[in-house]
Amino acid sequence: MTDSAPGARKAALIFIFVTVLIDILAFGLIIPVLPLLVKQFAGGSTVSAAHWIGLFGVLFSAIQFVCAPIQGALSDRFGRRPVILLSCFGLGVDFIFMAIAPSMVWLLVGRVISAIFSASFTTANAYIADVTPPEKRAQAFGMLGASFGLGFIIGPALGGWLSVIDLRFPFWGAAFLALCNFVYGWFVLPESHPREHRAPTFDWRHANPLGSLKLLRSYPQIWGLAAVVFLINLAHFVYPNVFVLFADYRYHWTSPTIGSVLALVGVCGVIVQAGLVKHAVAAWGERRALMFGLCAGIVGFSIYGWAPTGTLFLIGIPIMAFWGFAMPSTQALITRQVDRTVQGRIQGALSSLMSLAGILAPQFYTGIFAWFIGSHAPAHQPGAPFWAAGLLLVAALAMAWRFARAPQAVPQPA
Repeated sequence: MTDSAPGARKAALIFIFVTVLIDILAFGLIIPVLPLLVKQFAGGSTVSAAHWIGLFGVLFSAIQFVCAPIQGALSDRFGRRPVILLSCFGLGVDFIFMAIAPSMVWLLVGRVISAIFSASFTTANAYIADVTPPEKRAQAFGMLGASFGLGFIIGPALGGWLSVIDLRFPFWGAAFLALCNFVYGWFVLPESHPREHRAPTFDWRHANPLGSLKLLRSYPQIWGLAAVVFLINLAHFVYPNVFVLFADYRYHWTSPTIGSVLALVGVCGVIVQAGLVKHAVAAWGERRALMFGLCAGIVGFSIYGWAPTGTLFLIGIPIMAFWGFAMPSTQALITRQVDRTVQGRIQGALSSLMSLAGILAPQFYTGIFAWFIGSHAPAHQPGAPFWAAGLLLVAALAMAWRFARAPQAVPQPA
């Protein structure tokens, strides 16, 4: 796909946004019911279910850590289209598998398969780098982030409604969406990575997590920005790991209230990433937009950690939404530094870093939360996990200050 075909580029971007939105909707559908199904298999024991859910989360991130660079290398060698289509088809079949899983072990197997086939997110980033001019990539990545936010607003609510029919019904709904995505892509999705720009061979050195991280080190500027990506994602994992427990413990919020607050977070995120990122980058450039986003995140987490009442906590949400400037700006800066022949592998390596953050985060945040509400805590501070996340963003800000510079000529690693 050439730069001389803006209409084709626009159509391809629309498809990618729809693809990611449908995939996120599919995953969002099972968010409110997967723990309940696990609890059912665990004989109704909440304690046992919590243990299994923790195992599911760590294993999912660990599998993605291994598979993301493989998917990126495959897309560099064979093109983005087949990898995305295989992902959609594999997820559709896997959701059916989980819908009929007869035991906890088989449900866990289904979760492993989901992690293996969750390639569309990694490859979607590479696709955007293929079809978008460098000066517009931050806007495109912001729109992709908005599709994530929109999916996580609609998906869990829809999954909760479907579970009233049957606890496994949302899995069938997720399978339907994923397979529709496959059919839609089969007929509509163009290839963005032409043969003349593809890697000549499948590179096993960069298709494993350690090899892909070594690839990042081939680009000094990328290595520093990759550290920013890792820290941003490690900070973000405070939400899925402790937010519900924190809100229940500190503010005594009910499940509907928690759901409404999460929806508000999603709405604010969509507004910022879909409507404001492009203007911020156009006015300030990627570097300043990144710095502003990180500062907003630090302030937002500080409010979350301090807020003694739920009302004061809510004040932090619109401030925190501007953290959404950070990731698209970082991704845009990264794509400017590398040749298009390695975009897929670079995105796979970044996805591995995100998965590594997902492996480390559960024990990190739940351990801090348990310590600071326990009897031996130096101070009773339920918001300590948010303070910790804010400190991670302080470190990210320092890294961004050092490495988020104007891009030089694209280097070619040896």
